[in-house]
Amino acid sequence: MSRIGLRFAELARAGRKGLIPYVCAGDPAPELTVPVMHGLVRAGADVIELGVPFSDPMADGPVIQRAAERAIAQGVGLDWTLRLVAAFRRADNDTPIVLMGYANPIERMGAGVFIAAAQAAGVDGVLVVDYPPEEGEAFARALQDHAMDPILLLAPTSTDARIDRVLAVASGYLYYVSLKGITGAGNLDADSVNARIPALKRRTRLPVGVGFGIKDAASALAVARVADAVVIGSRIIQELENAPRERAVAAVELWLRQIRVALDEDRVRSAA
Repeated sequence: MSRIGLRFAELARAGRKGLIPYVCAGDPAPELTVPVMHGLVRAGADVIELGVPFSDPMADGPVIQRAAERAIAQGVGLDWTLRLVAAFRRADNDTPIVLMGYANPIERMGAGVFIAAAQAAGVDGVLVVDYPPEEGEAFARALQDHAMDPILLLAPTSTDARIDRVLAVASGYLYYVSLKGITGAGNLDADSVNARIPALKRRTRLPVGVGFGIKDAASALAVARVADAVVIGSRIIQELENAPRERAVAAVELWLRQIRVALDEDRVRSAA
């Protein structure tokens, strides 16, 4: 079982919800990425999604676009991102890491070269926004052959046929996009998520994480009551933007810990 599978199994046994923060490699500075990742773990992160900076993202809103631009301006790309994962692994061999990004850098490196390098660095899963299941099956199988999970997206617009295609190749967890829009959008429709996720979970044993539009404890709790995990990205990037560089790690750690506490306290209330 992969590190991702092991982590979700531990969460299920404990009756806890997963917390999956996203940060962009190299933002706000390459030397801060690994300390920020360790801070997220101390705050209660169960899986870390590490963004690969890319100049032409299609799913990311302005907050994450700015993070990618800052990272690229400092020379951070896919090679650098893999080196950062390897550096993180020197002190943490337990926390699962999912690389999240786009096909272009992988195609430029070569899929086979990338997969081997990602495995060697200690990556546990890969989410490529623009590898649809119809075109990414061989890539997904190759990841699984190298002990990594292909993480695939589902959305409110996903048809039953598309869900079946995704379920045929996905492993680790499913990433459900909570809204029809970009990251950081403020129009989370919790009622729609709450109606959709139970039906999806009846079709698969994979955990379901929900992201896009989750920006505070209230929105995290709203989806955590039906999902297995919450994914938070843009709000964390904003903390990094707003904090002085010397306070960046402490700022994101403090902010994420509030979400972890809220999720755990809600579990205790629900069990009482």
